[in-house]
Amino acid sequence: MFKKIKLLFSAIRRDLSKKITNISFFEKRKRKIENSFISFFYTSISSLFIIVFFFSSPFLVDSYKFFFHENEEINNNSKRNFEKTLSGQTIEEDGSANNSPEIFEDIFEFESLSSDVVRLNALTIEQLFKDTNYNLDEVRKSKLVKPINLSLLPNEMKMIESTKKRKNLFIQIILPLILEENNKIKLDRKRLFSILNKNNNSKSEIKWLNMKFKQYGVKNRDLLTLKVRMDEVPVSLAIAQAAKETGWGTSRFALEGNALFGQWTYSGEGIKPSSIDSDKSHKIMKFKVLQASIRAYHRNLNTHSSYRKFRKLRAEARDNDEELDSLILADSLDQYAATGKEYTKILKKIISQNLLKDFDNVKLLPTSTKLKNLI
Repeated sequence: MFKKIKLLFSAIRRDLSKKITNISFFEKRKRKIENSFISFFYTSISSLFIIVFFFSSPFLVDSYKFFFHENEEINNNSKRNFEKTLSGQTIEEDGSANNSPEIFEDIFEFESLSSDVVRLNALTIEQLFKDTNYNLDEVRKSKLVKPINLSLLPNEMKMIESTKKRKNLFIQIILPLILEENNKIKLDRKRLFSILNKNNNSKSEIKWLNMKFKQYGVKNRDLLTLKVRMDEVPVSLAIAQAAKETGWGTSRFALEGNALFGQWTYSGEGIKPSSIDSDKSHKIMKFKVLQASIRAYHRNLNTHSSYRKFRKLRAEARDNDEELDSLILADSLDQYAATGKEYTKILKKIISQNLLKDFDNVKLLPTSTKLKNLI
């Protein structure tokens, strides 16, 4: 009996041992599968991360340069400064470029024009204006100017005996050119404000901004400074300065070098004044066409440190939704000539006596859809 019981216990122990062995086997198998799965999972995730990282690295670098490096100041300081300006806080400008070569790059482009620019005589020009019904009385009534672009003044300006006739012809010639330059600035200013209203800028916009920063001598790439500088010059003020500097188009500088505003240069290119002191080395800048002289004049007022007060008064008028008043702005140009305040008095006298403010709100008849939208 005892032997049977012993055999029974031995059988039970063998069965339990097999079951425990089986359980241990399956448990180990299960753990091995789980560990393999976890290893595979982490390996896959790591591989995927490495692939994505190397695949996207060039894009990430380009994105960083585009959104942060190249446009860092545009999206931060400039935006805050612009908001300060809109809220009426003090306007501050950075140092001026003072005729850096980059400022005049687009003006030098006029030098590539064909050397056989046609100079019409006074009679031909007068007949052209008559045939197109372009006269100043009509301009004062209609507030519209025919887009007649003449490259050179007629040599006969000095020989026109009638002062009124000479003045009118001079104004008729340069008025469309001044308006054309102001229109160009208007279009640029419109694009600038469109960019200001965006949080992010496209590559073409950033490229355009960088070009304008150079043209307007903005060294710190600040949009507020660009906004203050990229603006028009009142037509009446431009005409008055051209009249004063050229004697209503009769000066040697105007006829030989298309220099309407008497800008100085110390380079080899220019016309040397006949009455210059022996200790002076400056020359008067000369240009291929009249339009180049007008653009250089605008760029000079918009960038040179001597005319910071002019730009500040103009910006304040803009912020107050006021029209640009040439008589007020003229007072800020006392550093334009050696005579200082006396020079500004003469400018205001020319503006008033010749009713030049009548031309401040005239429009140039459009030659393109973009210009048409400005009217």
